[in-house]
Amino acid sequence: MTFRFSAVVLALALPVAAVETAYAQQPQIEQVGAAAQSNLNALVNGSPTVVPTASAEATKGSPYADNRWLPARLRMTNKIPLAPVPLKYDVLNQRLLMRPVNRPNDSLQLDDRLLAGFELEEPALTATGTRKRTFRRFTDAPEPTQRTDYVEVLHEGKYTLLKRYGKALRKADFQGAYSTNRRYDEIEDKTTYYLRHPNGTLVPVKLTLKSLQAAAPELASALKAAPKSSAAKTDAEWSAVLAAADK
Repeated sequence: MTFRFSAVVLALALPVAAVETAYAQQPQIEQVGAAAQSNLNALVNGSPTVVPTASAEATKGSPYADNRWLPARLRMTNKIPLAPVPLKYDVLNQRLLMRPVNRPNDSLQLDDRLLAGFELEEPALTATGTRKRTFRRFTDAPEPTQRTDYVEVLHEGKYTLLKRYGKALRKADFQGAYSTNRRYDEIEDKTTYYLRHPNGTLVPVKLTLKSLQAAAPELASALKAAPKSSAAKTDAEWSAVLAAADK
C-alpha cells in the first residue's frame, strides 16, 4: 500500500544518521535547523491518503524505471543535502516513491517540486563497487510538456547520452465481438534515447552503431574503433563505447 504522508512523518522516517552526517561534515548554518526542516517539509504534501496502484495479479509489466528499492541521493534546487533514502521512480504515474525505514511495507510519495535530480546506487555485480546512476530533469526536452520529467544520464562529456523512460498502459480487451481476448492490463515500455550535441541540439537515437554514427558524423570513426562497439547491447556497454569515442 502506498501513502502520502505529512512532513512530520517524513522527518521521523529519515534515519538519525542524517543528522550525524550533517554535523560531521561541518555544514553551514542554513543546512541545519529550521532551514533543513523547511527543506524536508517541501518533500511531502497533504494529509495521509491512499494512492491507488495497479494489481500485480491483473497487470503485466512494471510502472517503474527499476523495480528495486535503491539507495538514492536527492539533489535539491536549494542545494541543501539530505540523507540517502530508498527510492523508486514510478514512470507510468510520473512520481517518486520513498520507503520509510520504520515502515518497510509502505511508501511515501514525494512532492518533488524542489528536486533537480537524484542519484541511484545500484549493487555491484563485481568487486568494482556500486554503480551510480544519475537522473536529472529533462529541461532541454524538445516537447515542453516533458521538461519536468526525469532522464537518466548514461554518458556525459562533449556529447551526452540521455535515456527517457516512458510507459503506456494497455487495458484488458476481452469483451465484445471484436475483442482481442486479452484478459489482463499490460504496461509497455516506451523508452527513447537522445544524443545531445555540444551546441545543445538533441537528436533521437537508437543504441546501434549505425544510428549513433548518423547522429554524430564527427564521431563515426571513433565509434567504430571503440572497444566492443560491434558487440555492445546494454546501456552500460553503449555508454562505455561513447565514452571511449567522445574524448
